[in-house]
Parts: sequence; structure tokens; C-alpha cells
Amino acid sequence: MQGTKEGLLERLASGRPVIGDGSFVFALEKRGYVKPGPWTSEAVVQHPDAVRQLSREYLRAGADVIQAFTFYSTDDKLSYKAEASQSITEATSITSDQLNRAACDIAKEVASEGNVLVYGTISPTPSYTDGKGKEAVQKEFEKQCNVFIEKDVDFLVAEYFASIEELEWGLEVLRKTGKPLAATMRICPLGESDDVSPGECAVRMAKAGADIVGVNCLYDPDTCIRTMKMMKEALDEAGLKTYLMAQPVGFHTQEVNSNRLGYIALPEWPLAMEPRVISRADAHKFAREAYDLGVRFIGGCCGFEPYHVRAIAEELAGERGKRPPGYDKNCLWGDSLGESTVTRDHAKKTRKYWETLKPATGRSDTPNLAKIE
Repeated sequence: MQGTKEGLLERLASGRPVIGDGSFVFALEKRGYVKPGPWTSEAVVQHPDAVRQLSREYLRAGADVIQAFTFYSTDDKLSYKAEASQSITEATSITSDQLNRAACDIAKEVASEGNVLVYGTISPTPSYTDGKGKEAVQKEFEKQCNVFIEKDVDFLVAEYFASIEELEWGLEVLRKTGKPLAATMRICPLGESDDVSPGECAVRMAKAGADIVGVNCLYDPDTCIRTMKMMKEALDEAGLKTYLMAQPVGFHTQEVNSNRLGYIALPEWPLAMEPRVISRADAHKFAREAYDLGVRFIGGCCGFEPYHVRAIAEELAGERGKRPPGYDKNCLWGDSLGESTVTRDHAKKTRKYWETLKPATGRSDTPNLAKIE
């Protein structure tokens, strides 16, 4: 069964959009399985059923791909967490090898339940931040890649990079696997940490071997679209035919959309972000704008829950030729509210109602925008 699946690049070449999954770190933190601060992914070893269930929810929501939850899973990151702790923690006993193996096993188990692909990820390392150099950084990535090759994941993603240099080092390692490669950066129109513009970042990612380039995390869908436009223009000007990928956060973050820290600069981050969560209508809007721009790998990052992914899959059902697996229970634009015994709900069963609604917070003392220090 696994060998007969259509590969990522074949799916993209067909013109059909590929629906990504959503948040794992943030979603599992809310469920009590990831510790905020370190944001590491030991849950795949300590609480595999929680990771398995979330993966299944993304599958049911319509995701075409499921990630092996390997965010921040290098040995230098895990040991950094342990050193920062006031006591000996579980981070000292779980290695990168163990964590990446467990993550791949969970993702492949869930993927076998549907026609979806599995991907492994690499992310920024403390070794780069600490200035240990290219060899040390690539050694961390190589340990992950050894597992990805052994477990035979379908493709690889280098995600959440702030520095194009570190990302290029990562892609150099990933290229050796022979797997399709995607690369995303946590940037806004200002560019990356050393002032390299989004357009130049996109060109450098493509030239470094990425088949798919884009942005993920830190910024809301509106800023994500603006940054993707800059990337697309630069790639077109350079004559590079590279697929585009977009995975914003599922929060409204307009105060910080020209701040390199992104939503991390918000006073509500990370434990009071709920009032900023985007609506399903917002997710529909993002999916349509991304697709119309030419983005073909469309998903979400922190804050994107399975119901947001379902909204993306429903919005692009015509382009995909199918609705998500759980469509029978989906209240698409309120259509099933006509079945409610509460008759006032019947007026809400239209797309226009939900697209024009301005959601309130229910709090009389809540500002519309936060003050950024």
C-alpha cells in the first residue's frame, strides 16, 4: 500500500493543492503534553497516544500529509533544555535518535489509515545560535536524517528557520537523502534575521535544493500572503519553477506583522492567545487567497487546529476533487443548523452570515489591539 501512493511532487505537478496539517507543539501544549518554554517533542515517547490522536484528527480533517512530530528534536536542543532546568528532567534520558524514531513510527501508523504522506522535519539548533559552526550544526541534522532514511519517510521539511544561512546548511544535509525537500522560514516582509529579503531567501532556498519554498509560523494569514507574494515575484524573476508553501499561525497578529519576533512579541504569548484565534471563515479566506496566489502546499502552524485544516480542505474541495473524510459531520457554513430545534439558528446557515460576522470577545474591558513594549 505504501509503495503505491502518489508522491508529493507528483501530487503538486498535477495542479491539485496539497493540504498540510496544523499545530502540534501548541495543540499538544494546550492538551497537557508539551511543556511551554522548551517546546520540545518528547510527547512522542512519553505520550504517544496523544500524538497519535492529534494526527488522526488532522487526517480526518482532510490533511494530505502527516508530520513526524520532530520539532526541536536535536540532541543539542534536548540537552540545552536539561541544562536550563533546575533539576534533572526527562530531557536527559530521551535522545534525538529515540525521539525521531518514535515520531516516525506514530506518523507512519496513522498515515497507513489513509492515502496520506509522512514527512520528517528539521528545525533551528542551539549549535547555530551559540556559534559552533557549520560542522556542529550539520552533525545534529545528520542524526535526524539517518532516522528519516531508515524509516523511509516520504519527504522532508526544513522549517521555522530565521537565518537563511542555517537553512542552507540544513538543506545541504537533506539533499543527500534523495527525498523531496520543502523549506520554510519564520519571516515577514522585513526578511530574515540578517536582513536578507523574503525574495532573496526564496531564491536561495530553491538554489540550495528545495523543491518547495515558503513561510511558516510567527505571523497571521494576511502577513503570510504578503510575504509569499514577495517570494513568488523573486522566483518568477529568477526563472525558478519552485512550488510554494504557506503555513501561518492561527491567530490575528496585526500589531507585530512588521516585527521580526512575530507573535512572540505579543503580551498574550504564549498562554493567553485564545481571544486571537482565527475563525473557520478566516481559514477559508486564507486558503482561497493562497491558492489564487499560486501556493499549492497549504496548511497551518501554531494555533491551527484540525477544524481549521478542515476549513482549508472544504474551501479547496473543488480543486482537490473531494471533501475531507469527516465531511458527514461538518457544519459547512452552518448548513446543518437548519436541523436545529433552536429556530433562530436557521438564519445562520449561509456563507454570507459567517463571512461577514465580526466576532466579539465577550469582554467589555478588552482592547482591540495590544500595546507592544
